[in-house]
Amino acid sequence: MKALISTHSRTEKAFLIGLELKSATSWATRESLDELAELAATAGATIIGDGVQKLDAPVAGTFIGSGKAEEFAAYCKQNNVDTVIFDDELSPAQSRNLETVFNCKVLDRTALILDIFAQRARTKEGKLQVELAQLQHLLPRLTRFWGHLSRQSGGIGMRGGEGESQLESDRRRVQERIDKIHEELETVRRQRATQRSGRQRAQWPLASIVGYTNAGKSTLLNALTGAAVLAEDKLFATLDPTTRRLRLPTNQNVFLTDTVGFIRKLPHGLVEAFKATLEEVVQAELLLHVVDLSHPLADEQIVAVNNVLKEIGAEGKPTIMVFNKMDKFGGNGLLAKYTELFPNGVGVSAKTNEGIDTLVQELGTQLRPVRDFVELRVPHENSSVVARLHEVAQVTERDYEGETARFKARIPPHFRAEFAPYIVEEVVNGNAVDAK
Repeated sequence: MKALISTHSRTEKAFLIGLELKSATSWATRESLDELAELAATAGATIIGDGVQKLDAPVAGTFIGSGKAEEFAAYCKQNNVDTVIFDDELSPAQSRNLETVFNCKVLDRTALILDIFAQRARTKEGKLQVELAQLQHLLPRLTRFWGHLSRQSGGIGMRGGEGESQLESDRRRVQERIDKIHEELETVRRQRATQRSGRQRAQWPLASIVGYTNAGKSTLLNALTGAAVLAEDKLFATLDPTTRRLRLPTNQNVFLTDTVGFIRKLPHGLVEAFKATLEEVVQAELLLHVVDLSHPLADEQIVAVNNVLKEIGAEGKPTIMVFNKMDKFGGNGLLAKYTELFPNGVGVSAKTNEGIDTLVQELGTQLRPVRDFVELRVPHENSSVVARLHEVAQVTERDYEGETARFKARIPPHFRAEFAPYIVEEVVNGNAVDAK
């Protein structure tokens, strides 16, 4: 058993419990418990200790062995622990049995993450999604909230009773609220579809910023677009999606969306509840996968993010790997190793803006194929057309000699009709082709 002392004064004292399966490694269990400690601290708890048991498989009734549970319970009683948090999801029966053993509040990893989400949600949509996930998690566990009522032993003349009718009433109310939230979130999805169709009419591509929680996604959005999105050194600092416009050096506009951070053991129900938000990832033409390369488990975090992308149907999208926090890991050859594995990877420090220009150039390169490469001839007196061309297109060559000014430019498809009178040739693989 390893004791952990928090330097912060918190209202709730928490004890953490992990299960090390035969198929797992001790360091993986330790790292997962350390992450659980970060989650608990984010939720506002003081971590006073943790414990691990090694088993071949979880125990059906109490998740850990009954003897170990009694040992941990004695430690918690001695240290006035308010909450015991397990690093995996508990079944409703396990939760009930463990609360009897520990005689205090028992949470699992899912409930803890939901509590953090409830604290952090700011928009109506975010609050709805969190409430939906909480209710779906609560519904099969309602029976443990009615332990104070007389329990019916069953048999003739002993069926029904006050406790059972109250429980059924609560279940019905919870289910009705779940159905209502589903309706409201469907309205949100329709609104997002309308917004998305507006962007599609403008022919502006959408790029979504994804990554492990606390990898620096919000800080990166702020660095790229000058937004003022909350960016804290905490897990799940932002939940609600934020979309901002970025104008690239190629004169192309792109929408950048910051999304909720991913995490190992992210509850499936939470992914389901946040599908309205995560649709922005599914619909994106390009993903910016932000990786905290200073983290010792960067590889595992990359895998965790890719697993969630697969679960929501966004696997295989064009992706720029953004290796963040160069101010912490720079100069040790680590970046070279990862850019060799991911050739289009870019090293940045969203905090100091190092590498941001290179990332913006890579964005322009990745999004370039959606533009038409053409040659134009514009009469000199049509200076407004020339100015407009430089405003909306990427002009690669210009020649003001002769009767007309000649340009080679990459033009967004939705602007082609505006410049059609001046287009004389397409440029394909560097060669001019008659556009007529």
